[in-house]
Amino acid sequence: MKKKLLLSFLLTFALNSCKQEITVVTTNETSSAFAEMLANYNEEGFVLNPINATYAGDNRFNDSYPNFLSESYNNRVKAYYTKYKNALSNISDSELTETEQMSKAVLLWDCAINLEEFNFQKDLMPIDQMWSRNLDFNQLAGGTNAQPFNTMTDYQNWLKRVDAYLVWLNSAQEKMKEGLKSGYVLPKSLIIKVIPQFEEMAQGNAEDHLFYDPAQIIPDSFSNQERSEIEETYLNMVTAKIMPAYQSMADFLKNEYFAAGRESSGISDTPLGTSYYNHQIKKYTTTAMTASEIHQLGLSEVARIKTEMEAVKREVGFKGSINMFFDHVRNNTDLMPFTDRTQVIAYYDSIYAVMKPQITKLFDKIPQTPFEVRRTEPFREKSAAANYNSGSLDGTRPGIFYTPIPVVKEYNIFDKEDLFLHEAIPGHHFQISLAQESTNLPDFRKTLWYSAYGEGWALYTESMGKELGLYKDPYQYFGMLSAEMHRAIRLVVDTGIHTKGWTREKSIQYSLDNEAESEESITSEIERYMANPGQALSYKIGQLKIRELRVKATKFLGDKFDIREFHNQVLETGCIPLKLLENKINTWITINKEID
Repeated sequence: MKKKLLLSFLLTFALNSCKQEITVVTTNETSSAFAEMLANYNEEGFVLNPINATYAGDNRFNDSYPNFLSESYNNRVKAYYTKYKNALSNISDSELTETEQMSKAVLLWDCAINLEEFNFQKDLMPIDQMWSRNLDFNQLAGGTNAQPFNTMTDYQNWLKRVDAYLVWLNSAQEKMKEGLKSGYVLPKSLIIKVIPQFEEMAQGNAEDHLFYDPAQIIPDSFSNQERSEIEETYLNMVTAKIMPAYQSMADFLKNEYFAAGRESSGISDTPLGTSYYNHQIKKYTTTAMTASEIHQLGLSEVARIKTEMEAVKREVGFKGSINMFFDHVRNNTDLMPFTDRTQVIAYYDSIYAVMKPQITKLFDKIPQTPFEVRRTEPFREKSAAANYNSGSLDGTRPGIFYTPIPVVKEYNIFDKEDLFLHEAIPGHHFQISLAQESTNLPDFRKTLWYSAYGEGWALYTESMGKELGLYKDPYQYFGMLSAEMHRAIRLVVDTGIHTKGWTREKSIQYSLDNEAESEESITSEIERYMANPGQALSYKIGQLKIRELRVKATKFLGDKFDIREFHNQVLETGCIPLKLLENKINTWITINKEID
């Protein structure tokens, strides 16, 4: 009987092995074709948006800048997403590996959400104070960002790219003029912030201009003739091209656009309407949540976090109300210790020194891409928030955490341990660098960005401060709560502004009543939400989902739960829609729960 059972088992095993071999051949053929399609998607994407290629460290297109506002360009982009969406419908999941199935699902989402955007005429409002392409381009101009300035070809590439960019800038003005006729116009409160950004770039000594900076950092290896040629051509570029173009936009904004600006704050008061906001919710949260659901979630989170804030207030012995404590934190000079901007950078280095020995307790994969902290460039410092710029794919350009320091003596540190966790380590730098360094992800997924996942991860990492040796000072822990409160408030005010008729002023006051940020900072934030509806929702929605998955994994796996492996599972995918992440973690939990 045992021999018969053994023989039956061996026959079954052999048959299954044969089937598997046949399947492998088919899968390999399909996988090869699928991998080629993904590679083509990435390559064509770089051709369509060469700025993305530059940031990835691919320098083949450094002289290019498409007119993102032209009809012909939009037709090309639409055809691109349509082609790949249709191609995916002919590929069966059964023929793909698990990783390939994820790539297919991600690509389907990417194509669908980008095609959906063509239903709206947002390009009639192409300029704002924080998110528009001119600000991104200015960042490249200084010579210390992704655009390289190491060879004569590099310097010539930038001149060509500038010429192409100015075509876009002229088109932006034409689009805004068209938008004026049909109600596609920014609020006055935003326009007044944009005007100085253009005026400052249109004035002053050309040799002190941001766009002339690359001529100030010419490598020593260049000949005197090459040096003279660069200095002359760059001076001419600034005086004859950049400054006149920026002055033209400044004049248009002051003399024509501002007068037609909206008094209202929300996107629902433009022809884009609530349907555009619903699209933005879907785009930035990667969920099917409604504005009302998000608003109620925000109110609930604000109430919960305020209770925790009250506990910290009692801990430090403050006797007044929570709103009085907010003022105390905002204005406490003990929390503003710096007299020089270099001290700010050194302070962040000290935070990293404290947490560095603890990192391997939570992570067993550490990115190899180098990392730096820098002051935000002066041209955008007044209206910019702290942010992270990713390193290059090959790791030769570091990831950079930029922090604005407009007035160093007012630089309040109560929330800066938390900020470092979010923008730097283990927030954006870990998540983005590990994806870029992955040997398993296709190239298009290494640079893909979904805000709910990326910002959600960064907000989730803020809660790790105590595990990393931080938040020993109750004011720093209060800073973490304040940052979480800030993101909870966003759920309330962003939906309030764009679906409930909240004014800019009402939103500012709500924020002042519930968090310790300065009025100046809060005002900048509210105007940020006005400029890019829905983006601010992504942080809290993503954080809550990752936190929910960690709690679930801890509960179901018990002693088998390994926090480092959980973080591997979350990070190894690169940016993906939240539902796909949830499915992945649920599968991981089930598999590990069943293993003895």
